[in-house]
Amino acid sequence: MKPTDPHAGTPASAWIWPLAATLAIQTSSSFLGRIVPTVAPVVTAEAGMSEATIGYMSALSTCGSVLFLMAGHPLIRRFGPIRALQAGLLLSCFGLAMLATPHWAFVLLSNLVLGLGYGPSAPAGSDILLRHAPPAHRTLIFSLKQAGVPAGGVMAGLLLPWLIDRMDWKTALLAVAFLPLLRVLAVQPVQRRVDAGADPNQPIGWRVLSSPTNLFAPLRMAMASPVLRALSLAAACFAVAQGTIIAFSVTYVVQRLGYDLVAGGVVFAVMQVTGIFGRIGLGWLADRLGSNIAVLSLNALAMAATQAAWAFTGPSWSFAGLVTLAAVAGVTITSWNGVQLAEVARLAPQGRVSEGTAGATLVTFMGYIVGPAAFASLLSLTDSYSVCFGVVGVLGLVAFAAIRTAASRT
Repeated sequence: MKPTDPHAGTPASAWIWPLAATLAIQTSSSFLGRIVPTVAPVVTAEAGMSEATIGYMSALSTCGSVLFLMAGHPLIRRFGPIRALQAGLLLSCFGLAMLATPHWAFVLLSNLVLGLGYGPSAPAGSDILLRHAPPAHRTLIFSLKQAGVPAGGVMAGLLLPWLIDRMDWKTALLAVAFLPLLRVLAVQPVQRRVDAGADPNQPIGWRVLSSPTNLFAPLRMAMASPVLRALSLAAACFAVAQGTIIAFSVTYVVQRLGYDLVAGGVVFAVMQVTGIFGRIGLGWLADRLGSNIAVLSLNALAMAATQAAWAFTGPSWSFAGLVTLAAVAGVTITSWNGVQLAEVARLAPQGRVSEGTAGATLVTFMGYIVGPAAFASLLSLTDSYSVCFGVVGVLGLVAFAAIRTAASRT
């Protein structure tokens, strides 16, 4: 399979504005998605749900994203990637508003809607950037876009606990649900140019979207390539680690280590801040070395070591120690996405980047679904975060083996 290689010499004016648009929407989508784990201790307490439920909430959110990844490609082709991103952001705003109704059924359903709104981020964003990014800096540009994920987490980790400390949490959720709407309007000037290649004749009826051919086409494309299969497996292991640390870190710090919600939000925000620089740094390093595979291999080992460190945390740890570990985790556990997406896009068949990316992302998202849910089940069984963190750390070694398998086949 030949990697795609759009023409070199791409002028900056051709990629800066598409990057800015995708980064703006990515940040807002992530902000909405990261609000749930940030306020989870408050929401679950008022809804009468246990702390382990947070894992199931995270899994439901990922299920929503999977639904779009499987069925949504005709929508991207029909309306264009920017329009798909805008629609997803609006849907996420609605999901967050649902969360303000503290009944367990609405809490769970809101997570599904939030995930569905986040679904277009990977395939639509990759389609935009591969068409516009200069090849020499492609991984860095993909990583810059993915830096919007922790940037949104920083906003959630700092803003929400601060607001909740000053007003009713439901009012705070409804207030911030309207902020991302400004981003939808801000990227509209870019939409017409980027979406110029949309196909107005693409069918989008229910029969098309729900047909087995459409639902399984992305997954078949990813699984047809041994290299993409191995990279997808590694990414699923990364996703388990990332999904569980994001879902449970605030609750762990508050309910097991005895800190208040603001302190938990600081730990969460620090992890997101270093994740911004980590994603940009790993993207720069991959372009500098000319090897995404080498960077992903090193990251897998670092992720395993960081998870092992979390397993040894406890009430005796100082707050400064927790913040330091959170800062390291932001780089080693949450910063791999841009490098992995760039490698998948590079290897995807020409003209089918969104489908190839979606197929690999579907496998990745299995980690986001299974990871938090399995973590929650193991936590309920053992009542030990140390055991749970340690088990997740072993997956870093599995990811390393998968990446080296991919390296041997390229």
